[in-house]
Amino acid sequence: MMAGLIVLKPGVDWSATGGLFDWTLEFLIARLSDRQVADQLQEVVDNNLGSVWVHELPPSAQTEIFDHWRRGLVEAGEEDLPENDHKTDVLRHLQNLVDATYAADPD
Repeated sequence: MMAGLIVLKPGVDWSATGGLFDWTLEFLIARLSDRQVADQLQEVVDNNLGSVWVHELPPSAQTEIFDHWRRGLVEAGEEDLPENDHKTDVLRHLQNLVDATYAADPD
């Protein structure tokens, strides 16, 4: 399985298995008000492009992405991801992405 990479800003990134990467983007796609950015993310998922550079998106979209991840990503993972021996580690990994959004906030 391919891995995916999300670059929040240069020097701040997060990688995950392809499935978790896609799930994390799909979480956003359903929620973003900027449909053009949502379509870009859908293209990444549909074509297995494997990476997203958040810092290259419009500032308003970056803010919205960070807000959605901070306000619901881990909770959605608890609800939606399958129960298995790895779930605690996966949720911790999602929390690492949320934590990274604070390091990537524009100064």
